[in-house]
Amino acid sequence: MAEVAFYHLTRLPLEMALPKLLGRVLGTGGRAVVLCGSEERVAALDDALWKSADPDWLPHGTARSGHAAMQPIWLTAEDAPAPNGARFLVLVDGAESARFGEYDRVLDLFDGADEEAVAAARRRWSAAKAAGHALSYWQQGARGWEKKA
Repeated sequence: MAEVAFYHLTRLPLEMALPKLLGRVLGTGGRAVVLCGSEERVAALDDALWKSADPDWLPHGTARSGHAAMQPIWLTAEDAPAPNGARFLVLVDGAESARFGEYDRVLDLFDGADEEAVAAARRRWSAAKAAGHALSYWQQGARGWEKKA
């Protein structure tokens, strides 16, 4: 079973919060797959990661850039086996995966200002709990991420 952490975005947009979380993954020597809701989001996050100032270097790739096995971070809209050997799965835009068992940790980021996104995250929480995954809930606070559950 995977450890599934829900990240409730309330202060910073995804484009600013995601780089910091990915920086932590890389800091542990980990690799990540970021599963997006669309190819348009893949392109937007690809651009955002290249422009990130904190951290200022996030090596990553997409199907367009290729060389998946060499990429510590792989951005995709396809729920497929991790082509880069990642043990971390990051879900954005309400993306869902049938592959939790292939990862050690799943990070589900959702927009707290979007009522539909919050409701969908609650449904994903219930499904992950029913499947027996270990769950945690994090919310953005004044000093960063605060564990709420």
